[in-house]
Amino acid sequence: MINLNPFNRYNENPIIQRNDIPYPCNTVFNAAACKFRDEYILLLRVEDLRGYSHLTIARSKDGYRFKVDESPWVCPSEDPAFHPFEVYGIEDPRITFIDQERTYYITYTAFGIYGPRVGIGKTKDFKEFERIAIIGPPDNKDAVLFPAKINGQYILLDRPGGVVGAHPAIWINYSYDLIYWKKSGVILAPEPGWGQSKLGMCVPPIKTDEGWLCIYHGVKITPAGRIYRIGAMLLDLEHPEKVLGYTSHFIFGPEAEYERMGDVPNVVFPCGAIIEEDGIMRMYYGAADTCIALAEAHVKDIVELCIKENHKLC
Repeated sequence: MINLNPFNRYNENPIIQRNDIPYPCNTVFNAAACKFRDEYILLLRVEDLRGYSHLTIARSKDGYRFKVDESPWVCPSEDPAFHPFEVYGIEDPRITFIDQERTYYITYTAFGIYGPRVGIGKTKDFKEFERIAIIGPPDNKDAVLFPAKINGQYILLDRPGGVVGAHPAIWINYSYDLIYWKKSGVILAPEPGWGQSKLGMCVPPIKTDEGWLCIYHGVKITPAGRIYRIGAMLLDLEHPEKVLGYTSHFIFGPEAEYERMGDVPNVVFPCGAIIEEDGIMRMYYGAADTCIALAEAHVKDIVELCIKENHKLC
């Protein structure tokens, strides 16, 4: 029997809260994740008391208990080329390691005077951070890079704002230099149901034998407000613009008190996942825009949902 709810919450959630940040802040949420050398790294979105966000590193030996660095790592840039686009904050990072280049690329939402845009930077050591570009038009978020180049091109999934009344959807883009992007097209668009308002990518795509596994969020508007929940889709390994299957139902949603209550209630929002050698996905997610929590699932169970359950509950 197919497991329609593959994730199990860590029993000591939340794993990082505001009081764990060693300097004044309003809240912490939506962390990117990766392994670096012998450590688990979380790149936290920390919101200061003004309501502006920056990025701070938390480190762990086991992936459960984290120690937060004493000071922020990436703050809005003073460089005139970037400052207007980041002046109000840096939000919702994602980390992609591209092995061919031995480089960790970081995509993030740059929030400035023209609205949200996608920023791309890189690091090799989580000490130095180098900005590459602010890309795309305003009102764009949820950008993730694939962990491998295909036919010499970088591939990015993002979520431009809806155009001419359309609901925001997940798009795919290709580039040779991470600056100029082309061949854009829609991958998955909102449908009536649990993700009827908008869709957006969560964690960077995960390579499996069956295809690129993508975890995404969907938003439903209700009389009581928005609900953010999680779905999954599978893309072709060689032609990632081709969707092989996706779940018709959400596979993870707000249930626990720390997900239901907070600055923004009824939100689970992953920005990072780490795949262990035994095939377990550790998914790190923001809960109610107030803390960071952890849930785990077998990758094979999520892939199976994309293929077999693929829009066939009824």
